Amino acid sequence: QVQLVESGGGLVQAGGSLRLSCAASGRTFSSLAMGWFRQTPGKDREFVAAISKSGGSTYYADSVKGRFIISGANAKNTVYLQMNNLRPEDTAVYYCAAQWSLLDVPNISGYEYWGQGTQVTVSS
Repeated sequence: QVQLVESGGGLVQAGGSLRLSCAASGRTFSSLAMGWFRQTPGKDREFVAAISKSGGSTYYADSVKGRFIISGANAKNTVYLQMNNLRPEDTAVYYCAAQWSLLDVPNISGYEYWGQGTQVTVSS
């Protein structure tokens, strides 16, 4: 129904920046709310950032607040994660996620579509 493909991951030096992209295809109404999660081996997938279906509101985990910025295209078929001042602890596989949202407030536990993930490695 909805397919998500991430891109933009790679190797970056600590303090550097990287921008991730997520393209959505298939059934993509304007009611899609999108977000980013990350996961390291042996740990649960953790929330990073989210954007409401209208694009009017954004939400961030405390660990990335002030460093990362989530944004999306007007058609809501693409979402970005601008990552600045990267730290080695940001190293993880980053996943794009989406959910149908009737209200303009996403449910962090309600994402049902997931991308394949893109590796981000931050060296010291």
